Amino acid sequence: MKFAVIVFPGSNCDVDMYHAIKDELGEEAVYVRYDEQNLANYDAILLPGGFSYGDYLRSGAIARFAPIMPEVIKAAEAGKPVLGVCNGFQILLEAGLLPGAMKRNKNLKFMCRPVTLRVQNNETMFTSAYEIGEEITVPIAHGEGNYYCDEDTLAQLKKDNRIAFSYADNPNGSVEDIAGIVNEEGNVLGMMPHPERAVDELLGSADGLKLFKSILRNWRESHVTHA
Repeated sequence: MKFAVIVFPGSNCDVDMYHAIKDELGEEAVYVRYDEQNLANYDAILLPGGFSYGDYLRSGAIARFAPIMPEVIKAAEAGKPVLGVCNGFQILLEAGLLPGAMKRNKNLKFMCRPVTLRVQNNETMFTSAYEIGEEITVPIAHGEGNYYCDEDTLAQLKKDNRIAFSYADNPNGSVEDIAGIVNEEGNVLGMMPHPERAVDELLGSADGLKLFKSILRNWRESHVTHA
């Protein structure tokens, strides 16, 4: 399986994402610059964390217009897995691939520490290796991770079981303790915590590796060739 790690000006978690795929998952990962315009040869698209374009205007607001983004949207529409982590989640929101918006953390401070997440939906291509209700340890590192959506959107997310992860102890004020959501089709996941930083016990947790294993398992099952 071949993963594209999109690199925007200001990305700083792209190396972590590359390491998670290549060294821990054992699959192919390729850095793809923000100004490239072809993702046809990749099976999954990863938008890493960081401070794209310095977070000017709003986090992800400028990156949303990068030349690579029409290809990211095309990949999502084709059903390929698209994962946005932290700043990547913010970019997916700005691009309209996921609903809602990000506000400053409720304490108005940047926070960087491990948190406990609960798996709310293990029937997506990103979460199938987890148990429903499983508690996992994954680090956060953000100043604008306070997820917001209106009441109608929240009701729809809950009705469609699109909340993938929630915080056990909400660190940032996100509505309904939301840490990660998927799109209607279930192939786009945005989450503020960093699973790529929790792929080896040496890092303090290997709980994030199951997310990448889920993507790989889903891809293999959908590409199996029957004799």
